[in-house]
Amino acid sequence: MIDKDSIIYIAGHNGMVGSAIWRTLAAQGYLNIIGASSKELDLRKQKDVRDYIRKTKPDVIIDAAAKVGGILANNDFPYQFLMENMQIQNNLINEAHRLGVDKFIFLGSSCIYPKLAPQPLKEEYLLTGPLEPTNEWYALAKITGVKACESIRKQFDKDFVSLMPTNLYGTHDNFDLNSSHVMPAMIRKFYEAKQNNNAVVVLWGTGTPKREFLFVDDMAKAVVYALENQLPDYLYNVGTGEDLTIKELATKIQKIIGHTGEIIWDDTKPDGTPRKLMDVSKMHNIGWKHQVDLEDGIKKTYKWFLENIENFKTNQLKG
Repeated sequence: MIDKDSIIYIAGHNGMVGSAIWRTLAAQGYLNIIGASSKELDLRKQKDVRDYIRKTKPDVIIDAAAKVGGILANNDFPYQFLMENMQIQNNLINEAHRLGVDKFIFLGSSCIYPKLAPQPLKEEYLLTGPLEPTNEWYALAKITGVKACESIRKQFDKDFVSLMPTNLYGTHDNFDLNSSHVMPAMIRKFYEAKQNNNAVVVLWGTGTPKREFLFVDDMAKAVVYALENQLPDYLYNVGTGEDLTIKELATKIQKIIGHTGEIIWDDTKPDGTPRKLMDVSKMHNIGWKHQVDLEDGIKKTYKWFLENIENFKTNQLKG
C-alpha cells in the first residue's frame, strides 16, 4: 500500500514531466519524494543505478527520465536516442525488479504506435505496423520499456504499469530551437518575431498534420492516479482525446503572443506522422480525465516562458 510516508523515487525529476510530478505529489502531502540529478547519478550505468536503489530503498519508482527531442534531433542522433533510452529504462526496470521494488510507473510516448494505425490510437494497436521513420529510434526504445514492464507484471505479478502520454507541453519545457518539440518551438519563434517588429515566422512542413496536446500538470495527475491505485492493465494512453492541425495550433499561439506578421510554411521539411490522436477511454473508464484546456495551457506555458527569459544561455532556456 502506498501512503504519504512512502519513499517515491522520480527518475528525471528535473525535467518538465518529472518536476511536474514532484510538484503534484508535494502538493498532495507526500513526504518522501527523492531524486538525483544527472551529475549525481548517471542512469546509463547499471552499477550506479543499483547502488542508488539499494541505498535509498524506494517503495515506488516513477521513470520520467529519457533522452528526448524533436524531428531534427531524432534524425541527427538515432543511435543515442535508441541506446541511451534503452540503457536508462533497462537499468531502472531491472534493478527495481531485482531489489524488490513492487510498484513501477514507466512513462513513454504516443510515438510507440504505428505511423498509419487507425485513429484514434488504441493500446492494442502496439506492434501492428511500421513506425514513423522520423522518431522510430526513440519509439523502439520506449516499446522495449513497455514490454519489459508487461513481462515483469505477467511473470512476477508486480504492479509495473506503463503510461503513454500524447504530446506534452507546459512550464519547464525545453525552448531550445535545435531540440525542442513543436509547441515550445512555436512559442519561442512567435515571441522573438514579435520582438523583431513582427517579422516573418517560418515553420516546418505543411501544417496539415493533426496533433493532440496535454498540459504537463494533467500528466502528473495521471501518474499520481496510477500511484494511488492498482491499475488492472499494463498499458494506458494518457491524453485529451482531442486534436487540431499544426496550422490551427500556430494560429492559436500567434494570437496569444500577439504576433501580427506573416507565417511561411517550409514544405521541404518533414511533416512527421499525419495524425496521432489517442483513444483515452481506458483512463476515462477507471476515473482519470484531463482538466486544463489547450488555450489555458498555452497561456500558462507562455507566462512561464516570459518569467524565465533571463535564463537564456547557449541559445536555450534553462528549465
